[in-house]
Parts: sequence; C-alpha cells; structure tokens
Amino acid sequence: MDKIWLNNYPKDVPHEISLDHYGSLNEFLSDAFSRYQSLPAIEFLGKRISYGELDRMTDQMAGYYRDTLKLAVGDRIAIMLPNCLQHPVSMIGAIKAGLTVVNINPLYTPRELNHALKDSGAKAIVVLENFANTVNDAKAGTALESVILTELGDLIGLKGKVVNFVLRYVKKMVPAHTLKGHRIKDALAKGGDLQEVARSHDDIAFLQYTGGTTGVSKGVMLTHRNILANLEQAYVWLLSAGAEVGSERIITALPLYHIFALTANCFTYMRMGALAVLVPNARDIPALVKTFQAFKPTAFTGVNTLFNALLNNPDFAKCDFSSLKLTLSGGMAAQESVANRWKQVTGVTLLEAYGLTETSPAVCINRMDETEFNGTVGLPLSSTEVCVRDDNGNECPIGEPGELCVRGPQVMKGYWQRPDATAEVLDADGWFATGDVAVIDELGRVKIVDRIKDMVLVSGFNVYPNEVEEQIAAHPGVLEAGVIGEPSEVTGEAVVAVVVKSDPSVSDEDLRQWCKERLTNYKRPTRYVFKDELPKTNVGKILRRELRDLI
Repeated sequence: MDKIWLNNYPKDVPHEISLDHYGSLNEFLSDAFSRYQSLPAIEFLGKRISYGELDRMTDQMAGYYRDTLKLAVGDRIAIMLPNCLQHPVSMIGAIKAGLTVVNINPLYTPRELNHALKDSGAKAIVVLENFANTVNDAKAGTALESVILTELGDLIGLKGKVVNFVLRYVKKMVPAHTLKGHRIKDALAKGGDLQEVARSHDDIAFLQYTGGTTGVSKGVMLTHRNILANLEQAYVWLLSAGAEVGSERIITALPLYHIFALTANCFTYMRMGALAVLVPNARDIPALVKTFQAFKPTAFTGVNTLFNALLNNPDFAKCDFSSLKLTLSGGMAAQESVANRWKQVTGVTLLEAYGLTETSPAVCINRMDETEFNGTVGLPLSSTEVCVRDDNGNECPIGEPGELCVRGPQVMKGYWQRPDATAEVLDADGWFATGDVAVIDELGRVKIVDRIKDMVLVSGFNVYPNEVEEQIAAHPGVLEAGVIGEPSEVTGEAVVAVVVKSDPSVSDEDLRQWCKERLTNYKRPTRYVFKDELPKTNVGKILRRELRDLI
C-alpha cells in the first residue's frame, strides 16, 4: 500500500534510516564505550558502573569465553539470568567474542530448557545458581560443555555478600544442587586480552526462542543488521522527541532476556549514553515503586499489567514524576482505562508501540507528542512497510481488518533450522505475516485488533478478546480480566471471562449489566469465573492458553 503514514511523521524523523553507521554490533559497542566512557551505564542494587567499567568487564568475559571455555566465533551460548549486572556483562561479552546469544527465561522448566539447548546447540550457559537444578535436569542429550554459575550479588561488592547470604540462608531461594561449573567472579578475574572479532550484518547475533504458544518453541534468528536497524529506528524517533544524549535515565523492569527490553532498554539507550537501572523482579511492585522514588527516571517501559499493578499500589502516586518524559507500552494491548489513569497519576501520556520477536521487535510507535491515548500502536517506523491482507492474500482497504504483514530491515532472518516454518510466515519478497489482526486508518496508524488464533467465533461473528477484556477491566471493581472462548452447542463458541476483583463485592450480575451497556450481545461473556490472579508470562502477558485450565 502507499506509505500514507509518512505524511504524519514528526518533522525530524527520516523516512529511511541509514545502516552505514556500523558494520556489526561489535562496532556499535566499541563506539558507544568510546564515546561515553566516563558516563554511568548501569545501576543494580545500589552498585553503579560506568561505560568504561562495563567495557573492561565485557572484554574480560569475552576473553574467558575464548581462552578458557574454548568457544569459537559463531558458537552459541545460553544466558539464563534475571535482570542483574551479570546479564549485560555476559551478553555483551558474548557479542564481543563473536558468539550467538541464546537468551533463556530463568523460569523455564527442564523440558523447555532442554528443548532450547538441544535446538540451538548451545555449548555453554551462564545461569543464576537459583536455577542450577533446572540446568542439571535439562542438560542430558544437549551439546552443553561448560556452565558458568553466579549468585545475584556477585558483582556488587560487600553488599552483594549480604544479598547472597540472605537469598541462600534466610529466604532459602538457592536450592542445594550438584551442578559443577565455573564462577563468574573467577571468569572476570582471569579474563584475557580482547582480540577484535570480525562480524557482519548477516551474522546471527541472537537466537530468541518464541513462547511456543502455537506449537514447539522456535529460535528466531536475529542478525546484527536486524538489531542495528531496530535500535537506529527507535533512536531517531527518540531524538525527535527531545531525548538528550548523555542525560537519559531508564528503569528496566522488563527482563533483558526478552526482546523488548533487550533492544529498547539496553541497546537503544546505550546509543544515547543513558543510565539504566536494572530491576531483578518486576512483580515486586513495592520494590519497583521505591526504585521510582529513588531514581526519578526520564523513561520507563512496561506492559499493560505492569502499569496497572503500579497504579494499584497506593505509594506509586506519591512518587516524583517531574523528570519522567516517556512511558512506552508494548508486548500486549494497552487498555484505555489504564492509560487514562496513568496520565492522571504521572502527567505523562502512555504511548503504545507494537512489535514481535521476529521483528527485533519494533514495527510501529506512536508519535511522542501525542497528548491522549488513541487506541492505536501508531505509525510504522522508518524504512518499514506494512499492509493488511485478507484470507486470500489480497490487500484490504483502509479501515478493513486483516492480517498485518511487515517488511523492513528489522525482520528476522528466519527460524533456526526450520525452513518450512520460515516459509509459512516469510515470503520471497520479504513480507512477514504477523498472525495479528489489524486495521490501518486514514492517517496510516495501525490498530491491533487481536491475535488471529485468539479470536472467538460466535455464531459466525468475530469476537476479539482484547476488546472484551478492555471493557471489563474498565469496571471500577475489576483489577484485570482475561477472555477466551469455549465450545457451545448453540453458537459454536461462547465468550468466557476470567476476572480478578479489586472490589470483593462485585458479582457476575454487576458485570453482565456493565457489559450489556458496552458490548453488543454476541460479544458479551456468557459466564464469569472469579480468580485471585491470572496466569501470566514473566513479562506480564496473560497466558490465554492457561486460562482454559481455570474455567
């Protein structure tokens, strides 16, 4: 389709980005460390290190990977860490050594980890000792040769010893295990001289495993070019909004093993010489609120459930938001009721963006000068094309729903060792079929309706769970809601809502009346199931497949 969105770009955002700045992530990192050597880079549990210190630490890790673990350029290394100083040190060190990083959710089960290790062929893993038993139970039949163990407080000095003692002996969060391995403190102490590694745009930087919600988890091949393109796309957008090189501060509560935080919070803000504070557990809302109070960030990224949880903490409204300039929501649909409350409490518009693991991740973002929530994910980024197609592959007209397709330099190389799965979603012309239902409006803004596979079909009518969830969540007595379909002899499928109350007195009749005023008949839930919490991923997305076990 015509790039109608370009007519609505901020004046300082280029229509196309240049990929000539850096030939690889290695060159990008070298430049960032050189430019910002004396500036603070990361803060974790009160320990702050500069870009220069991070440069030296990652050099040491790269040398250890090469000289002690004998990892060669192109080998895969798994990193199974929460947000802690060890994550960027291990990950950037791997990039410097020419390795491919396999980011692993620390909450993986042994079965899930075994699949990722086998599929990727990872030869080494860096893991928090809390999860050593998972690795022990998962390593059989894999190519794993080396394990590097670490405790949460290992790199933060004397305070770290206290942290480690409390986690191990007071909170009992480090189970006994028999896993043998190297120690990250030893790796940094031994290290080695960094030898420059030649990498190119086409080399694979990351294997990001999808959640496996639609089948076996697949490794998404993200090249140096993919990541460089996406961070450049985000960088020019941020600059247009007045982001200042060398003075930004961002709270990173979303996990760095997830592509959203990896590209946005880590690499994009490194491009600006920003300081990032790492939050090890985003579900510890009181601790996150204290981080807001102490850190006074200029930027914060999250998902709808995280914004909602913060707003429902009474101390959050007491924070000083005078420095906050940007709050960005991604990963799942932001709800209008949450966005409106966020604006009331913080004074900052909650901007929605959209992306996927397969697109590194960003595809669209709202203009930074939006003053109100508009229900769209904004405009396609520079050098990005989008279109909406019907079931026959024909392009849909403006305002008509269909499957969103994307083409741009951030689109993955493909799925690791799965050419058939790649061919199902990526055509010969470079168009990636997202699996998301969307509409494009007359301004070129994209509105995500829902996942194709999550759609509920009621008497031949399409019902999109996001819409129903948003209306239920707007009820003052509801904390959050998840919506799925269940078989019905009368209508084929029927809508069911799983609800978490904020007001214990709310009844299903209250919600029926509420939805009657807001949703046409076939969209209304036929029944409501009340629970204390909803199943979520570690990023905060509602797991609709697990909602079925609750009804």
